[in-house]
Amino acid sequence: MKKGIIIAIIVLAVLVAAWFLFLKPANNSEAVVRVGVDASWPPFEMVDEGTKELTGFDIDLTKAIAEAEGFQVEFVNIGFDAVIAGLAQCQYDAGASAISITDERKETMLFSDPYYAIGQIMTVKEGVTDLVNKEDFAGKTVGGQTGTTGAIMIQEWEAEGLVTYKGYDSIDLAFMDLKNGQIDGVLTDNTLAEGYAVSLGGLTPVGDLYSSEDLGIAICKSNTELQTKINEGLKKVKESGKFDELLAKYEL
Repeated sequence: MKKGIIIAIIVLAVLVAAWFLFLKPANNSEAVVRVGVDASWPPFEMVDEGTKELTGFDIDLTKAIAEAEGFQVEFVNIGFDAVIAGLAQCQYDAGASAISITDERKETMLFSDPYYAIGQIMTVKEGVTDLVNKEDFAGKTVGGQTGTTGAIMIQEWEAEGLVTYKGYDSIDLAFMDLKNGQIDGVLTDNTLAEGYAVSLGGLTPVGDLYSSEDLGIAICKSNTELQTKINEGLKKVKESGKFDELLAKYEL
């Protein structure tokens, strides 16, 4: 009789251990949200040269939202075009990479409430005075990062017969080509343009903004529950004052 009780206790202990070792981690893994980013878009996302860790406004904002709503995040650093394509196929749960909310993108993904407003602006080499407005770039080559709203706009200008579009997988390569005189301008977000003008030197944004766009966190279209959590978390981050702290931290 005692032997049977001992065996029963051992079996029960094994079952309990199995529950903690296997079932509980499975639940935790479900709470990890995979977030696609392109860490070449300062001040929203970049790689810290000292620590080699991802940093930036979007990174810190996403972490703050996750903390407020009790889930974990795993960032995947890939090209911007791959972020958009991956979200459309739900390869990633979300994307936090200075993603403009557009009607076209809404067809394949969900968005959080808007959290920041930007616009497209042209950047040229410092000292160039004859390239300011759209018409000035007639016959010129303008670069943009594939898949971005800036690149889409340049391609529209190319279709009009105004400019030649040159696409890049990474926006830093476009700015380097501009600095080296390989292209005549780069069309991209105004905050990004200002950042690269300072970090690279020899470049300057010119003219007025060509658009007015709201940024949002993109979400896999089937995951409405995550959309609700992110919106609730965003609201909490704003109400707590953390959002304003991040704006000040990254000089936005």
